[in-house]
Amino acid sequence: MIEETIQTKLHLQLSPVHLDVINESFKHNVAPGSESHFKVIVVSEQFKGLRLLARHRMINQALADELAHHIHALAIHTYTPEEWSEQQKAPLSPMCLGGKK
Repeated sequence: MIEETIQTKLHLQLSPVHLDVINESFKHNVAPGSESHFKVIVVSEQFKGLRLLARHRMINQALADELAHHIHALAIHTYTPEEWSEQQKAPLSPMCLGGKK
């Protein structure tokens, strides 16, 4: 449910040409089926001319309610279409090192 909400909000706010919303909760010490840790890869024309911080603020603003109430961690990777065409992938997320029971 949270994953779909993230997809919907980012599509509405940023009209991305490419969007990946990846639930990475399984990499952490959470209950099976949790939706608490996500990675987003967003490619949008709206990022042209913006620095990384401004791009991240756009994502954070679009997902403000989810970040305040549902999401524990969000890895954000933003690209213009030109930047994305040069690399076609985002960095891998590290495995969680803490939180063992």
